[in-house]
Amino acid sequence: MKQLPQVKCAGFILKPEAPEIKPLYEQIRSQFEKKGIEVLLWEHSAKMIGLDGVAFEEMCEAADFLVSLGGDGTLLSLVRRSYAYQKPVVGINAGNLGFLADITIEDVDSFLERLLVGEYRVDDRMMIEGYIEKKSGSKISFIAFNDVVITSPEPSKMVKVNASIDGERFNSYTGDGLIISTPTGSTAYNLSAGGPILYPLTQAFIITPVLAHSLANQRPLVVPADFSIELDAEKYRAIASIDGQEVYELEEGDILYIAGAKKGATLIHRKEHNYFSVLREKLHWGDRNW
Repeated sequence: MKQLPQVKCAGFILKPEAPEIKPLYEQIRSQFEKKGIEVLLWEHSAKMIGLDGVAFEEMCEAADFLVSLGGDGTLLSLVRRSYAYQKPVVGINAGNLGFLADITIEDVDSFLERLLVGEYRVDDRMMIEGYIEKKSGSKISFIAFNDVVITSPEPSKMVKVNASIDGERFNSYTGDGLIISTPTGSTAYNLSAGGPILYPLTQAFIITPVLAHSLANQRPLVVPADFSIELDAEKYRAIASIDGQEVYELEEGDILYIAGAKKGATLIHRKEHNYFSVLREKLHWGDRNW
């Protein structure tokens, strides 16, 4: 099992636009420091709560691991922004659902004790690496942890998405949109659109149409991660949303290329973390009162 070289410095980012998180951050910072772990706070998060912080690059270079204090969206943003530094990430859940940020506030002390003696898990999660090639020839690169979604910029408007795998056209999807998801993102928009849940350490893409406007039975498709996927939006205006946090316009003639990233995201979990228990708890499986 993978281990961190050392556990002496943690870099924190906080849930954005949530200054009320300050007392919670100070409580958790104190818990880290009492265990001998130095805490660095990203300057944007620090400004939000009236404290001093450090530049993101400085924090990533100095920290042995990174911590998101917020919900899954905060962790998604941290993983993408810190991808080039390849630092392990742990999520402390101060949000709602918490599929990714799975350390509860009550668990912080015991988690740190176990972290310091090497009792933890390190998961490598697949990520998407892609780019949009504009018809002008310019390229816009991106990294995604959960998904890439092509949809209309206007509510109730359709899009037509042509999809190819390794350069060979295999389908055209007309409807509300198309989701290309990682296994980690399978419990996000993909799940809401009727796509399958994949175990998060699987190496595969899920291609899921959103409300397909078709008499054909357009079903989700699971594709091995070593294939490349090319998408283009035909006739209709479209946007590409990266993890629901970055948005790019797609014009007719633009092509969106997707491949599995050479390196994945590294997440730190409690040693006893069990993905199926998380599914049962978050999705209320087996709960007769749900």
